Amino acid sequence: MPLIPQSCPSCSSPLAVTQLTCTVCGTGVIGKFELSPFFRLSPESLRFLEVFVRNRGNVKEMERETGESYWAIRRQLDEVIAEMGIQPPEPEDDLSTRRQEILARLSRGEIDVQEAAKLLSQIKGDLS
Repeated sequence: MPLIPQSCPSCSSPLAVTQLTCTVCGTGVIGKFELSPFFRLSPESLRFLEVFVRNRGNVKEMERETGESYWAIRRQLDEVIAEMGIQPPEPEDDLSTRRQEILARLSRGEIDVQEAAKLLSQIKGDLS
């Protein structure tokens, strides 16, 4: 079965779901129905989420499966979040995420202790 089209083939305006039909008896329901934000996702974003869920959100496992870097996976996740129309995290959440990213890079050996300390002090400076 094809995916639900998102925009009008004539003028490119958004489409609304206005009718549902039972696949067994044919009963129809007419109205204006709200779709989940997941219906707005591109096929590429849906594939990304399938990998994300299959790996239980473990980015390290996603890195192994896809061969992509942490930052590429993070960028894709940010794109999916934007595509769904979900609000970005609050600034404090972003700072916490940045700290976690630095510590994760340190634990993977991508940066040394001095570089991690420097990056963490820069984040602390951002709070001022």
